[in-house]
Amino acid sequence: MKKTLLALLLSGLTATAGAEIVVGVSVSSTGPGASLGVHIANAVALMPKTIGGEPVRYVVLDDASDPTAGAKHARRFATDDKVDVILGSSTVPVAMAQGGVASEAKIPFIAICPIAIDPAKQPFVFAVPQPISLMVDAIVEHMKKSGVSKVGYIGFADAWGDMNYASVKDLGAKVGINIVANERFARTDTSATAQALKLIASGPDAVFVGGSGAPSALPQVALAERGYRKLSYHTHGVVNRDFIRVGGKSAEGALAPTGPVVVAEQLPADHPLKAPGLEFVKRYEAAYGAGNRNAFAAYAWDASLIVQAAVPTALKAAKPGSAAFRQALRDAIESGSEVSGTHAVYKYTATDHHGVDRRARVMVKVEGGDWKLVP
Repeated sequence: MKKTLLALLLSGLTATAGAEIVVGVSVSSTGPGASLGVHIANAVALMPKTIGGEPVRYVVLDDASDPTAGAKHARRFATDDKVDVILGSSTVPVAMAQGGVASEAKIPFIAICPIAIDPAKQPFVFAVPQPISLMVDAIVEHMKKSGVSKVGYIGFADAWGDMNYASVKDLGAKVGINIVANERFARTDTSATAQALKLIASGPDAVFVGGSGAPSALPQVALAERGYRKLSYHTHGVVNRDFIRVGGKSAEGALAPTGPVVVAEQLPADHPLKAPGLEFVKRYEAAYGAGNRNAFAAYAWDASLIVQAAVPTALKAAKPGSAAFRQALRDAIESGSEVSGTHAVYKYTATDHHGVDRRARVMVKVEGGDWKLVP
């Protein structure tokens, strides 16, 4: 991975001067979010070197899963690198910090994690991943069909954990599903034994883990080791092989919503995202090996597709490197034009900066050490 990042940075240093498009990319290649960030960096290496006839330079930095470092990177992108667009981090606290900086600098910011966005207050901020409410709704639907009425919750002790808790509490209450326990753990914790015991003692029909990446395996393992055998649900932030690797046999049976690209081959032939998903999987696995597909790599890829779709329109208004171009790029992204990606058919408007619908989600389950589509 270090070689990939170094190669990208060196290619930026040697890029030809002139009307180049500069893309700032902040990834969590180290720290608790590394299991997601490394795949984003992999996807960046596959992104086009020209868009709309103009050369593209990618400035890739490791934010180490730290909001302070992420915000510092965003300020550097704005003042030193003069980027035209920022692709934000894979961890929510970092992306939220970066979105604030990008908004002040009036640079289009595309988050590669599902942050909350108020378009009226954050006109330059967009997100590629499905919003929490859409994905938790899929979880609640599955819970209802499975006869779940009591849910034990354990989530990250940060904004991501808070947002998932609020969503499952609200959506669950509407269909008669109640939260009977609310536990938290830190992304850097090494044990969740105490929380697991409290969850089991609450007598839930199911447990919902509001985490992301490999750290989410911690409560999954703790629950399994203490004899929990009922349903366990996770967020779409865990759907990668690292979660299964860390969770081992304890991960078997874990359920989660995700974008269709993760199980592209398993989708019905008429699914609108099957073809673009298969194309991305073919390209990504040709570069990084069979079985290495990743939802977050696909989010990064979709972010690139959104930029590619908006650039030709922006170029008609201004040259890259200018405030006018950044404004035109933002406007083009928000224009309501559809962009077919691997996770969703994106359609951003002035009132919707997530731009996805129910086609952007499926439920999957860990079976035999892999993610399988839940019919």
